[in-house]
Amino acid sequence: MVAASVRAMSTPSSGPDVTSGGEPLRPLALWQFGVVVVVYLAIIQLGGLVLSRVGDHDDDLTTVEGVLWSMWLPLGVALVFTYAVVAALGWWRPVLRDDRPVRRWLWVVPVVFLLCSLVAVDYGALSEKSVGFVLALFLATQLVGWGEEGMFRGIGVTALRVHGLTEGKVALWSSVVFGAVHLTNAIGHGAQAIPQALAVSFAGYFFYLTRRVSGGNVVNSVLHGLFDFSLLTGTAILVDQETYLGSLAAVAAYLVVGLVVLVGRRRIEPVPAT
Repeated sequence: MVAASVRAMSTPSSGPDVTSGGEPLRPLALWQFGVVVVVYLAIIQLGGLVLSRVGDHDDDLTTVEGVLWSMWLPLGVALVFTYAVVAALGWWRPVLRDDRPVRRWLWVVPVVFLLCSLVAVDYGALSEKSVGFVLALFLATQLVGWGEEGMFRGIGVTALRVHGLTEGKVALWSSVVFGAVHLTNAIGHGAQAIPQALAVSFAGYFFYLTRRVSGGNVVNSVLHGLFDFSLLTGTAILVDQETYLGSLAAVAAYLVVGLVVLVGRRRIEPVPAT
């Protein structure tokens, strides 16, 4: 489905690749972007492992302390690193704004993800937790959303565009890289990280479309965090109970959006001006 939609987006990645001051963007070689991604992953994966073994603290994700140590700290440092890279490159404008619009009907992508996320939240389980825990988990997932969208839909998409790739290739490779990096989850979850990486690649493409239709990197970042929040409430919180059926709404989001985008794949790019 992603490949079919990508073939339909064969228009050049044209547009003003400039800083907020009107100067050409500082270039970032693709291998340099790879190094940035590796450092980002190291902060999250290795940082999480180190923190889990440092000090006498609770690293259970069902507690406020566990969320703070296991999620806030490594994800917070990764977020700071991401936007430190943006600042060093002077890429604030192209990372936070997107001047390659798509047709307005693609607002269906974030709307469906929003609705399915709200359905997938396990409100019953959350009602048994403290307000502090709910806020801690929600903010932790927003760190995920803003960090990953800043890295892959912000820096990644901009880096690919600077190298002159068509939007189809920008969509494809930014999504593939996003999925591939989630293979590192095999460190703690084994082979199940493979199907997760495939699913994440599709999610990356949907967030890419959200970035373009919304004209920036805010809506996709918030939506990404909310989607992860809904998934965690049906998995990490209910570790001793049966699977929360509401989490199937997350699967429905992939299916519905995938079908809609597949059908409308030839009507993604704006109509060329005559």
